[in-house]
Amino acid sequence: MTVAAPVDLSHPLVFELLARCDFGPGSDVACAVSGGADSLALLVLAAASGRTVTAIHVDHGLRPGSAGELDLVAGVAASVGATVRSETVAVVPGPNLEARARDARYSVLPADVTTGHTADDRAETLLLNLLRGAGPAGLASIRRGHAHPLLDLRRQETESLCAALGIHPFEDPSNADPAFRRNRIRHEVLPLLADVGDRDPVPVLVRQADLFAALDDELGDRAATVDVTSGRALRDAPVAVAGAAVRAWLIAAGVGDGYGVDSAAVARVLDVARHDSVATEVTGGWRVTRTNDTLRVEPPA
Repeated sequence: MTVAAPVDLSHPLVFELLARCDFGPGSDVACAVSGGADSLALLVLAAASGRTVTAIHVDHGLRPGSAGELDLVAGVAASVGATVRSETVAVVPGPNLEARARDARYSVLPADVTTGHTADDRAETLLLNLLRGAGPAGLASIRRGHAHPLLDLRRQETESLCAALGIHPFEDPSNADPAFRRNRIRHEVLPLLADVGDRDPVPVLVRQADLFAALDDELGDRAATVDVTSGRALRDAPVAVAGAAVRAWLIAAGVGDGYGVDSAAVARVLDVARHDSVATEVTGGWRVTRTNDTLRVEPPA
């Protein structure tokens, strides 16, 4: 049995953490629950909020014995009065494993699903996006909202909640694999930043993410007024506004499924608008070309 006794939703720590969660309006909530501490804490806190909870477990088929993870999720769900649903997706090992697993997972999850991302995840994501050359949208990292109710909690707090309630989370061995860049950020970069800065870097990075989110919203409002297919309009706009307009245009067209539209790609498109080049590849075979002073985006051949 994965839980020694029915989960005590009246535990003081439940109330303390729930006060810092944002589940939004509504009486029903769907939770993506992998079996790790963050997602199990999400399940418990959602149930404590008084909502009708559905826990959704997605088996990627990447690890032997993954059925045991579903048993864990089902046991905790039963102990908090939630229902459980299981989905299976096929993800084969290979390049971009994390991204492909994420895409496969979200393909079977409802659009309004909630996840157990914490402040630590947000800090890690900001650094990952910084390394790939993201602009304000990427540096806003995981956006605040009802889809991420635990974004003001720390990973240590979700682990403490599980321990206090007698829940034994699944430890995913891939979380220690240095082959994944996020793990190196988590286990090497953040501890080094803490040592160099003599402070916990996560709250600092979260504040930066909030600032970039506000900046990205302002740029988005101004960029919406720019005719992004007009080279003249892009040249006349401030560079930051023109860049935001280009990025939104590319994502709306489906370039990179919203991923991979980094600042270098945007800069190349602005070079086309300035007549420094007549065309450029953006990513994954997508191209932006110019005829006279009109830009268009072209899918891979």
